[in-house]
Amino acid sequence: MDKSIIDLHPGLVIGFAIVVIVMLLLDLGVFNKKAHEVSSKEATIWSIVWISLSMVFSGVVYWVFNQDAGGHALAIEKFTQFQAAYWIEKALSVDNLFVFILVFGFFKVPRHLHHKVLFWGIIGALIFRAIFIFAGVELIDLTYLPEMNVFGHPVKINVVMTLFGLFLVYAGIKSWGGGDDDDEQDYSESAGAKLIKSFWKVSDNYDGDKFFTIKNGIKMATPLLVVVAVIEFTDVLFAVDSIPAIFAISKDPFILYTSNIFAILGLRSLYFLLSNFIYMFSKLPYGLAVILSFIGVKMLISPWYHISSPVSLGIVGGILILSVVISIMFPDKEDDSKNAV
Repeated sequence: MDKSIIDLHPGLVIGFAIVVIVMLLLDLGVFNKKAHEVSSKEATIWSIVWISLSMVFSGVVYWVFNQDAGGHALAIEKFTQFQAAYWIEKALSVDNLFVFILVFGFFKVPRHLHHKVLFWGIIGALIFRAIFIFAGVELIDLTYLPEMNVFGHPVKINVVMTLFGLFLVYAGIKSWGGGDDDDEQDYSESAGAKLIKSFWKVSDNYDGDKFFTIKNGIKMATPLLVVVAVIEFTDVLFAVDSIPAIFAISKDPFILYTSNIFAILGLRSLYFLLSNFIYMFSKLPYGLAVILSFIGVKMLISPWYHISSPVSLGIVGGILILSVVISIMFPDKEDDSKNAV
């Protein structure tokens, strides 16, 4: 019964890939061919476009399983798995965007170049997320312990899921209000920056939207390439939290990957909204800490009690909405002025 969409309709894999490639080409080659500062109106439109595409695809997920895989109940389960994984990734990625704002401020990146950096950061995320998700699913399948009796009930414990659960609970507790440490970080000494500097000399100034420039006859990397590398490594680090979190929702690699990528593709537009309306998200890190801890507990208790995807979706959605409402009611004006770029 628990068939993957890949088994039911292999053509959806091609369809998903075509949609992503076409949208990326339109984004970079048509609508953002020239570097420019993205307005709140433009960011809002693109956010609506990406969220709408994601919701349409989740409808396709429901339709496929309802038609071909055994009825409404399984279709609802798969639909809510996609939705829960999508919104969890979206929510956890917002924390990443707070760091992006700090990175851009640290390197004094002109606002009209932010979009290009984020675009190439997302291209890297498409690759790394595929590796993490598909490798993670395989690893989980290999690490089930033999069935054992615990308190008189047969249970099957997965070593990796248990470790992920413990890690997410720890990460949630640690991240509760702990984001201020990033304000003092020297991003010029981060792993991404050091990688670029190990291959090329880096010029002191930007050269438009170029990644390389010529100075005194020497080819040099521009600070823009350094920023892209820092963003890429930052995203990989944040994936350590977000990828284990979605494994608590589903083990279907196609649902996990597509929901993850749709969430990531909408992050550029969300970034520009966040940077302009950061006061609306000032309490969100606390909500994200609660979400991480909840998902960790869900993983730990899964051998004994399964929290269904619809319930998980409701809890995650409720925490997100409450975090935004509290942020609007009690805006942190000090953080607003400190983080504005």
